[in-house]
Amino acid sequence: MTRKLRPLSFGDLSRLPASCGGCVFWESAGRREPVCGSVCDTELAQAWHRRVTDEWGECGRVAYEDDEVLGFIKYAPSVYFPQTASFAAGPADPAVPLIACLHVAADARHHGLGSVLLRAALRDLAMRGERRVEAFGAVHKPAVLEESPLLGMDFLIRNGFTVARSDPLYPLLKLDLKSLAMWTENLESVFESLRFPLRVPKRAPVTWMKGPMEGPTHG
Repeated sequence: MTRKLRPLSFGDLSRLPASCGGCVFWESAGRREPVCGSVCDTELAQAWHRRVTDEWGECGRVAYEDDEVLGFIKYAPSVYFPQTASFAAGPADPAVPLIACLHVAADARHHGLGSVLLRAALRDLAMRGERRVEAFGAVHKPAVLEESPLLGMDFLIRNGFTVARSDPLYPLLKLDLKSLAMWTENLESVFESLRFPLRVPKRAPVTWMKGPMEGPTHG
């Protein structure tokens, strides 16, 4: 078993969960339903990643166990996320980085991976000289966690964020990145030490044999 915590690359996009790889909720203009996959456009998602990487730099972190994505986090200045304009508590400064979304695989949740991914993002931003980071927090827990493109407000507060602009549904929270010393811990070692439940490898897809004895076979 090999675990890796690394920048979110162009090649990683196709390996994200189906509702995430082509999701462009944050990258779309105009009010959209706050549900992952409510707006999907794989080409736009790829073009967005290229543009942000070229103009601003790395815009996410991803956690792997062997070849499987356990979780990822995406961030960039809010100017790159047109959807922020539809929120009542929208950012005042478009140059301030925004944590847009963070997702963890269902069988890897509640073991600290979300906090590791968040701290990896904060460390990256602090080392790049950013002074502050923001994120929208969902006040109410969604019925289906996988469908929320926002981080939970409680999760953000537990990780040091405070309310910058209030809203009954989606307040804007902020965190001051005061010193590099705060983010010098070895997050890779922390990630390696996390204990997840026994994970069952994904089975090969069903295939069909041709001929008089047709039937499903499992690889």
